Amino acid sequence: QVQLVESGGGLVQPGGSLKLSCVASRDISIFSRMGWYRQAPGKQRELVAYITQGLTTRYADSVKGRVIISRDSDKNTVYLQMTSLEPEDTAVYYCNGYRSYTQPPQNYWGQGTQVTVSS
Repeated sequence: QVQLVESGGGLVQPGGSLKLSCVASRDISIFSRMGWYRQAPGKQRELVAYITQGLTTRYADSVKGRVIISRDSDKNTVYLQMTSLEPEDTAVYYCNGYRSYTQPPQNYWGQGTQVTVSS
């Protein structure tokens, strides 16, 4: 069993920045990729960004150029640096760890951290 714990959310003004952190209870090398998803009220959960073991990254079009995902294997931590935040970025942000090598593949989720962008 693996636990993912997010932190770093909060209230920020439009144009501001936040850095989210996700700490795993185990070595993050067990995950094929780790990522961040978000869910706004009344909307489906959507991918924000992910990073693979090989450090390939992918970003949603809505955040490209404003968000950077990174990982620190020594700290078992994945980060999401967000800048130029917009009210549309308001959502609960969830950390995800995906294991493609298991049968069946496994998804792990954190409890979420609220990000609110408002003046």
